Amino acid sequence: MTDSSVSTTSNNGFANPARAVAPTQRRPALVVIVLANFLFFFGYRLWQSLFSNFAVQGLGVRADQMGLIQSIREIPGLLGFSVGLLALLLVEMRIAGLSVVLMGIGIALTGRVGSLSGLVMSTLMMSIGFHFFMSSNSSAVLLLVGDDEAPRTLGRLSSVGALAALAGAGIVFLALDALGFRTLFYVTGALLIVGGLVLLPWTRQPVHPVRTRRRTPIRRRYWLYYVLEFLMGSRRHIFTTFAIFLLVQEHRVTAQTITVLFVVNDLIGTSLYRQFGGIIIRFGERRVLTLNFVFLIFVFLGYAYIPLLPVLYVLFVADQVLFGFRISLQSYFQKIAVRPQEITPNISLGQTINHIAAVIIPVVGGMVWEVVGSRYTFLIGVGVAVLSLVLVQWMHTERSDSSGLRDG
Repeated sequence: MTDSSVSTTSNNGFANPARAVAPTQRRPALVVIVLANFLFFFGYRLWQSLFSNFAVQGLGVRADQMGLIQSIREIPGLLGFSVGLLALLLVEMRIAGLSVVLMGIGIALTGRVGSLSGLVMSTLMMSIGFHFFMSSNSSAVLLLVGDDEAPRTLGRLSSVGALAALAGAGIVFLALDALGFRTLFYVTGALLIVGGLVLLPWTRQPVHPVRTRRRTPIRRRYWLYYVLEFLMGSRRHIFTTFAIFLLVQEHRVTAQTITVLFVVNDLIGTSLYRQFGGIIIRFGERRVLTLNFVFLIFVFLGYAYIPLLPVLYVLFVADQVLFGFRISLQSYFQKIAVRPQEITPNISLGQTINHIAAVIIPVVGGMVWEVVGSRYTFLIGVGVAVLSLVLVQWMHTERSDSSGLRDG
């Protein structure tokens, strides 16, 4: 193998187009991606900080209704594979920019709702933008940087997202009493709409892999990625739907307190997430995710059995920090992908699989909560974490060095 082939070939032997991109082309694209991520996470954190309290206090939503809303919210995630189809017409960065605009429309509409059906519709609109952004943004990054830099770049973007989320949470804490839920939804939605439209002319993408109109290449070698995406979707919604709902409904925690918890999360994330990429590079995806799921088992057991509010606050923060290691799964897929053309459709398919679980878990968890109590909803999370812990032991990628060692 020649030196030139080393510089343009990934661990799996395919020509990586990211390595052929000049730094002068890559930097402007990365700046646009950073700005889009800032807008996205700013808007999402503000919506997330307000949503449960707005639903419970403003509309009287119950646990089973909250589960239904969150389940419907995840339906657009089932269409994640369509990002791969859209990529035949629009580059990933352009899709991400349009998704920010669409998400802003959904958040703004939330300020107008006065019924459960209206809340469902505005949430669905926000969710379409959210899920299309998640798939297209990850694919754009993986196409833009080499596999040796992807974990570090994804980690830095997570840090930017945490900083943006911190800003959103800070606004909720400072302005909620003065402006109220609805005005904050209006203003945030407008900001995302305008910001997304401003970025659209700059979403030119320097990497254009050859695409075909064939179906998404589903390969046996990707089976573990698909299964772990399903379990990640299950784990995610035990937290996003029921951890917050536990605090709001059973412990009467205010929106400001929820916001403070998110501020703590974001302060930690701003400093830690940029380090996660280096941790993954050093120790490997398998070791990192193994430790992640071990801790997660104890977090969900705490939710189930510990009624002390200060302990629940600590578990809430720990849960969110652990979720930052989700980038391990994306970097794992980049390493096992057969060809770069398969990254976008399979990342999109992974989002779809993730959201099959995300549609099921809120409904099932909400019903379990209403019938037998909140403890058993979180014990479902324990089961998900245990199964994930077992499965990640099959996670292997080939190192590109001459030692031939198996990476974590």
